[in-house]
This record gives sequence, structure tokens and C-alpha cells, in this order.
Amino acid sequence: MLTSPQFYRDNIAAIKNRIAAAARSAGRQPESVTLIAVSKLQPSSAIAAAYAAGLVDFGENYVQEALLKQPELQNHQLTWHFIGQLQTNKTRVVAGAFDWVHTVDRLKLAQRLSEQRSPDLKPVNICLQVALETEPGKGGVVPEALGELALAVAKLPHLRLRGLMCIPPETTDESLARARFARLRGLLEELNGSGLSLDTLSMGMSGDFEAAIKEGATHVRVGTAIFGARPPAASI
Repeated sequence: MLTSPQFYRDNIAAIKNRIAAAARSAGRQPESVTLIAVSKLQPSSAIAAAYAAGLVDFGENYVQEALLKQPELQNHQLTWHFIGQLQTNKTRVVAGAFDWVHTVDRLKLAQRLSEQRSPDLKPVNICLQVALETEPGKGGVVPEALGELALAVAKLPHLRLRGLMCIPPETTDESLARARFARLRGLLEELNGSGLSLDTLSMGMSGDFEAAIKEGATHVRVGTAIFGARPPAASI
């Protein structure tokens, strides 16, 4: 069933209003928060509709799926964010097809992205994914190893280290969510204190982005609240 353009406009307006309210409650400008539409398993038509409703930043989790959709949207001025778990055998295509990579958690990945990014393109914006808690199946560098990794990545050509990213466990406890996001902010402040100049905190999703904004999130990743339920993969 086709979704009307008004559906996307209404959803995006509602999310932007919530972002603005959360930002203002923290003494921030709403424009300091970038809304990334998580478009995994969404067809190109849905991305085009969200773009028509005012979004330009889109996050994809699966490399092959993104590569199928990007040519269909090449006439749209989109910023592509890779937000899935990155494997070393996918770095070459990610280096050529994405503007941002949010999930770098080891030096080998960063080195490959740097080597495989064309010098004719702008540097890839990089976020280091941090594992705030131990969770099987999730990526992320442990906080104790973050400083060494950040300093090494910051020296690589063809990359621009922008900041940190996290995907904490789901919770309905806002105080717990805020404590986790505050920890990531603290880690970024420590890195800046060591001489880096990072400006990005990629944290917060559909269920907790307001808590993340109150703790300094600059990029929030929202999917179903914009697009509705994801279609089955076979429909992409």
C-alpha cells in the first residue's frame, strides 16, 4: 500500500517539534541537532518522499541495500550516513558511497577507509562507536581503549574524526538513559581536553532521542517514527 506524502510530512514535523522542545529545555538551539532518517528496509520512494518533506540526512545499515537505492536517488542532494556494523570486506564500497561512517570501533577499519577513500572526494566524517556496556553482538570500543584509538584515527588522511556514537540498551527509565548519554558526552570532553577538536555526539533513537538531546546529542537516528513499520526485506 502506498503511503501519502502527507504521512511523511506529518511525522517529520512531529519529530522536529519534539527535537526543538528537547533542545530548548536544555538551553540549546534546535538547529544544533541533525535528524538522521534511518531508512534501512525502506524503498527509494519513501526516501524521496522524506526528502521532499525536508530531510537530507539518511542512515543505512546494510551496504548492499544502500548501493541499490543510491543510484535511484542520485538527483537528490542527500547526505548518506553508514550506521550499521561495518565489516572489513565492506570498507571499500562504504568509503566510496557514504559521507559519514558512525560505527568505526577499531583502527583497522579506519585505516582501510582512509586508504580506500578517493582523494578526489571530501574526507569521510568518522564517529567512533563506544560500547558503554558489554552487550553480545554489538560493536564498540571500550572506553578504556578509546583515547588511543581516537588519537590514531585523527592522524589518518582522507578521514575527518568528528566525534562519538553509541547504541545503549533500550530502557524506559529516562534518568538511566540520560546517565548513559552523559557518559558519552564526558568521554568526548576528555578527548577534546587531550587536544582533539570533536563536535559530534551521535546518540539517541526513536525511543530515547529527547533524553540524548538533553545530554548534548548533535545527531539523532530516527526510523519507524518517520517511516512507520519497516516493510519486509524482500520488498526493497
